[in-house]
Amino acid sequence: MCLRLYIVLVFFIVFSFARAQEIDNRPNILVIMFDDAGLDMSAYGSTYVNTPGFDAIAKDGVLFNRAYTPNAKCAPSRASVITGRNSWQLDAAANHVIYFPSKFKTYQEALLENGYTTGHTGKGYGPALTFAADGSERQVMGPAFNEKTLTPPTIGIGSNDYSANFKDFLDKAPADQPWSFWIGTIEPHRGYEYGSGAKLAGKTTDMIKEFPLYWPDNEITRNDLLDYAYEIEDTDKHIQKVLKTLEERNLLENTLIVVTSDHGMPFPRVKGNQYENANHVPMAMLWKGKSKGKVVDDYISFIDLAPTFLEAAGVDWASSGMHPATGKSLMNIITSEKSGQIETERDYVLVGKERHDTGRPNDVGYPIRGIYKDSLLYLKNYEIDRWPSGNPETGYLNTDGSPTKTEILNLRRKGTNKHFWKLNFGKRVSEELYDIKNDPYCINNLANNSSLEPLKAQLKSEMEAKLLEQNDLRMKGFGHLYEAHPFTRNNDFYGRFMSGEETSSGWVNDSDFEANYIDGEGNTLEKVEVGAKVIKKD
Repeated sequence: MCLRLYIVLVFFIVFSFARAQEIDNRPNILVIMFDDAGLDMSAYGSTYVNTPGFDAIAKDGVLFNRAYTPNAKCAPSRASVITGRNSWQLDAAANHVIYFPSKFKTYQEALLENGYTTGHTGKGYGPALTFAADGSERQVMGPAFNEKTLTPPTIGIGSNDYSANFKDFLDKAPADQPWSFWIGTIEPHRGYEYGSGAKLAGKTTDMIKEFPLYWPDNEITRNDLLDYAYEIEDTDKHIQKVLKTLEERNLLENTLIVVTSDHGMPFPRVKGNQYENANHVPMAMLWKGKSKGKVVDDYISFIDLAPTFLEAAGVDWASSGMHPATGKSLMNIITSEKSGQIETERDYVLVGKERHDTGRPNDVGYPIRGIYKDSLLYLKNYEIDRWPSGNPETGYLNTDGSPTKTEILNLRRKGTNKHFWKLNFGKRVSEELYDIKNDPYCINNLANNSSLEPLKAQLKSEMEAKLLEQNDLRMKGFGHLYEAHPFTRNNDFYGRFMSGEETSSGWVNDSDFEANYIDGEGNTLEKVEVGAKVIKKD
């Protein structure tokens, strides 16, 4: 009897030790998320942005040439990252500035339940409010580590010492448990200190070799880009410090690192849109010993990240408590010896939007769905009577205030040039089709080209079929339900503004508000009559 008990006890100890070893060997997971950075990293060939931190991860790991967010706005984009589902599958979280549905578990919450220590610094998921079903506060990204601060080099850069707060997390994390941490910078989100790129980094406007065709090319807009570049480089310095910390603590070998951005740059016709530069994001991954310096051409979506993290952690998705994933793990790509196209079925991504910022009558959005495939982009605009970037009289609230935005608005107001205003703020047609390879700025709409009609129809059919499979309410005639979810702030901004109530814009300039109504072609109409309005900056 004693011998049998002894054997059972030894077996239990050996099994427990083996299980502990298995848990100990699971990789740490680190996500570094830029806020509003486009494909402007030197690893992608940028001539005016230098990012040695991002480049080092790309060189030793995986550089993705075709990584996309499904929805180019902060909250819905991040919602896809943390759930593995497209924004149109997330109820209220299809939108911006909302109450995150309590029924959707995040990958951080799932990892926490499976032995990981979790946390974040800076901007996690948001802007939104996150509550559990009982109304209690919910930490969808884990506890915040924001105590360490620094003196920022410009007024546009935040004081969070991201790399120091990461160290703080590591100091407090149990040494015998794997961890998952999220570093969310608020750079290069607006605003910028104008001229900082030239003054503090010695950048010159001639460093920009490819200038977007949808903006006026002048000293003001080019300096706006240089200031944006400076903020990217400031964040990249934190990436370099984070890599050094991981190396010093012997954690680099067993940490899966992902560096990306929630969407494209905070400029007109980019952030908040569904064009190439809006949805196409930088992405590099590093897992020492498993990822071996390659460039990947597969179409990748943000919905693929959460499945990747759970597979790396050995957590079964079906038993994790998370809603079924639409995305597919990237583990095979990370560990593959190949470069280029690795998985043939990854030949498309779906994109779309519902409602972003407030500013339209009745708080409606500007619904779009689209598909990227074979270097083509097909877009369907469902409410073309609405203003794509928000109503002119309330400041085009889906486009952040900036020197570039001001230049474009003033060119139309002066009667000098309506072309750029039409491209950035004018009303759109029902269908758009672009050849991304030859027209990366999506200027030449090919939707009415009769010779391409069969191709357009094929893309539309494939897009709609896949969206139906994902139970997209827009495909079922119930798209209005996405707009029924309330904002957490600035509800009925348009109605309150037009009635003369004191309103606060905050993220746009006071001068962005148009004094006259405008038609879809940019012609000035009658004066906007409102009560005694006062526009204040937050």
